[in-house]
Amino acid sequence: MYRVTKSLSFCYGHRLLGYPGKCRHLHGHNARVNITLQGAELDDLGMLVDFNEIKKSIKSWIDDEIDHTMLLCKDDPIIPVLREAGERFYVTEENPTAEHIARLIYEKVEAAGYPVLEVVVEETDSCLASYQK
Repeated sequence: MYRVTKSLSFCYGHRLLGYPGKCRHLHGHNARVNITLQGAELDDLGMLVDFNEIKKSIKSWIDDEIDHTMLLCKDDPIIPVLREAGERFYVTEENPTAEHIARLIYEKVEAAGYPVLEVVVEETDSCLASYQK
């Protein structure tokens, strides 16, 4: 079995509704996401998937949708204020934890047709979360 991992960076803001600590306040992160693909077969060039192909498709979605964007739960009361101010935000069904962000990216990678094994989001240097099916 072959595995490749592509690392991408992005910045985002969020807050966690109902959280008792500091993360209940709006704040931001410089994140890294590691996307691991797995498969038994290589292409004619000897690659599972070309790293540049992953970068073009997945990085463009990250840049267009969640980079430099507030990721907010659909119930967050700040959404109307941001909408009125013309600010960028991305609405999630649940609190935008690192775990849920990893799942969100996993689902985008999977929908793009890649043989995704795992997505890891490094929220800080010492905190990371992963998702795999």
